[in-house]
Amino acid sequence: MKPNRVPSVDLSAQIAANIRDAIVSGALIVDERLPSEAELAVKFDVSRATVREALKRLAAQSLIRTQRGATGGAFVNRISFEAAQAQQITTSTLLLSMNDVSFGTACEARYALERACAPLSAERRKEHHINVMRDEIERQGEPELTDEAFCASDVAFHRALVEGAGNPVLSYHLAGAVEAMQPLMNMITFSARSREAIIALHRTITDAIEGGDGPAASAGLTALEAETQSLARRIFAQRGAPQKER
Repeated sequence: MKPNRVPSVDLSAQIAANIRDAIVSGALIVDERLPSEAELAVKFDVSRATVREALKRLAAQSLIRTQRGATGGAFVNRISFEAAQAQQITTSTLLLSMNDVSFGTACEARYALERACAPLSAERRKEHHINVMRDEIERQGEPELTDEAFCASDVAFHRALVEGAGNPVLSYHLAGAVEAMQPLMNMITFSARSREAIIALHRTITDAIEGGDGPAASAGLTALEAETQSLARRIFAQRGAPQKER
């Protein structure tokens, strides 16, 4: 009887996880050069092809970068918040679409996080953040604007509000809360929501941010959440499909 062999794909995943854990724990630091493929093959007792596959996995996650030449090799990468946002959005979108999360729960989380940004944005925002918010409000009022374009403008408006807080950690987390939730919001509210009501609340929020009034901006977001939640309840009632429990 031949002994069971662990598939190389599983070995490469294990090696990648081992190296990833070393990076997360700080055992491997930013810009540190990893051992060569040959050295890693000896360390893990695998072929160089398996090591190469493990390194490809890490590179796909932006955890390492490779350089050519005499001083080249694989190095621990410095991941920017901006570069990580796409993965955050994808993961959050999948979690919301594949799990038993109610619209109310997702909406509550999104606005709770955004309200945390409002006072900071009112204090720190730059002129270009206000300009983006007002440009998007003007775009939202265009009579021929499609539902898809309105929803995209809505995302851009809230992204500018969040970016105005000047906090990359909040921006990173809000990327998932705002942008990942948008497909779910579109599915529920798409063409049924009142553009006029939303635009009016966007103006209120923008005026508050521009005036440095954090509490008023937070209050505007609370009113926007109430409008969104109320609309969702009406849509569910019309469809005869009750929302999932929180």
